[in-house]
Amino acid sequence: MEIRWRKSSKSSGADGNNCLELAAHGGEILLRESDNPDVVIRTTPAKLRAFLGGAKEGEFDDLG
Repeated sequence: MEIRWRKSSKSSGADGNNCLELAAHGGEILLRESDNPDVVIRTTPAKLRAFLGGAKEGEFDDLG
């Protein structure tokens, strides 16, 4: 099964490698950096939803 990586339309950079990419695969969510695609983090949809909910509410705004 082919993994289809997706990145945000907000991603930028002259070389196109300034982004995080996500993919759904085998019931998991995969996350990688476009400039280091060999390192993949695996998580569950529920954990990703919880994280994104916190991000949308500004819980991590002080980090960057």
